[in-house]
Amino acid sequence: MNHAVIRHIIGLILLFESAFLLLPCMVAVIYREKQGLSYLAVAFVCLVIGFLLARKKTANQMFYAKEGFVIVALSWIVMSFFGAMPYYLSGDIPDVSQALFEAVSGFTTTGASTLSSVEVLSHCTLVWRAFTIWIGGMGVIVFLLAVLPLTGGYNMHLMRAESPGPSVGKLVPKVRETAKILYLIYISLTVIEIVLYILAGMPVFDAVTTGFSTAGTGGFGIRNDSMGSYSTVLQILITVFMILFGVNFNFYYYLLGKEKKEAFKMEEVRWYFTIIVVAALIITFDIRGMFDSVGTALQQAFFQVGSIITTTGFSTTDFNMWPQISRTIIVLLTFLGACAGSTGGGMKVSRLMILVKSIRQEIAYFIHPRSVKVIKMDQKAIDKSTVRGVHAFFATYVMIIVVSVFLISFNGLDLVTNFTAVVTAFNNVGPGLELVGPAGNFGCFSDFSQYVLMFDMLAGRLELFPILLLFTPAVWKKN
Repeated sequence: MNHAVIRHIIGLILLFESAFLLLPCMVAVIYREKQGLSYLAVAFVCLVIGFLLARKKTANQMFYAKEGFVIVALSWIVMSFFGAMPYYLSGDIPDVSQALFEAVSGFTTTGASTLSSVEVLSHCTLVWRAFTIWIGGMGVIVFLLAVLPLTGGYNMHLMRAESPGPSVGKLVPKVRETAKILYLIYISLTVIEIVLYILAGMPVFDAVTTGFSTAGTGGFGIRNDSMGSYSTVLQILITVFMILFGVNFNFYYYLLGKEKKEAFKMEEVRWYFTIIVVAALIITFDIRGMFDSVGTALQQAFFQVGSIITTTGFSTTDFNMWPQISRTIIVLLTFLGACAGSTGGGMKVSRLMILVKSIRQEIAYFIHPRSVKVIKMDQKAIDKSTVRGVHAFFATYVMIIVVSVFLISFNGLDLVTNFTAVVTAFNNVGPGLELVGPAGNFGCFSDFSQYVLMFDMLAGRLELFPILLLFTPAVWKKN
């Protein structure tokens, strides 16, 4: 283990977080809020610690996959810890566990909250909550790779550890250029959506915070009813952008470049849109009697489906009150998640595709034992290591959910609340059912249960293994 390079990159992360914290400081100046002093103090602490850790470069800058995974996992833990400090110091969230829960939920783009009211928070805290989601959406490591010339050809280990999906490839030969392209697409889409929100009548402050939360598919709203009090036009716009940010960003790269045909060959994107349309239509039929018209039911169904499958977590209505069929579809979509290579969480559509094709392959072997069939995606063969990785991911995924549900069951809450709380935290969705539904929050859990859910949020956002590696003693041995 190359401890020196880990220390150096963690230092760089803290320097960037120090810069990020200046945004809520500026908002505090605009709205004349004293809470901004807490953000300024934490920014200074991050600056000092980051400088001390990053100032000395190590002669040996070589690192492998295990260092990449450890760097990413520690980076997110460190960011969450320092990101929580202003919440607590400002008095906006005076409980340590709740402040940390809010920070972890933000950076992992979960959007779950322990707060009963967000409208009492200062403007600078509301902006920081939303901005942590935007930072976490694409990932701070990808941002680091985009703006700094880090060493050698080892950067792909960092990209793989942070980027969602069963496999990660480069859009162009250089990792840094790939990171730049991803962030350029991300920033462009964010700006476009904020401008459209403003043109559609949303106040500028609301548009910026909602834009950050939508882009990062995190769902921290600034109103207690989430998106329920905004106009139908704004709700439709938000639905469109939630779904767009759940698409694999490679699709946009191909669509805007010279390889437009490659964009429409992406099976995962076709599956993704098909699932959204089918789920929304079934829910519309199921809830049609609960609204004034079928059109309103359709709009509400598409909003909720788009919000859950992309793991954004916004809501316009309390779907906890919907019929069982619709509630069941919502829970299933919570497991599924968006496309690989998007800002969405969940298991990812691509993994579902590989699992389904693996099952079909096994059935074919029983019928034709001597046949040789290869699993393909986008008309390309998937290597066995990727298939094996998906199977290992799914097994680990199920085990963590089972253990987490058992651990938080000591709270004495009902099974639906416990189960959906773990599932939504682990898949970075936000709202679940019963006590943690759209009209509820996670404040009903004890401090211990909140830490279990924080672990789930981090493990889910980082695709399980980077976090699990931190608990493996062999990883920490020096090279």
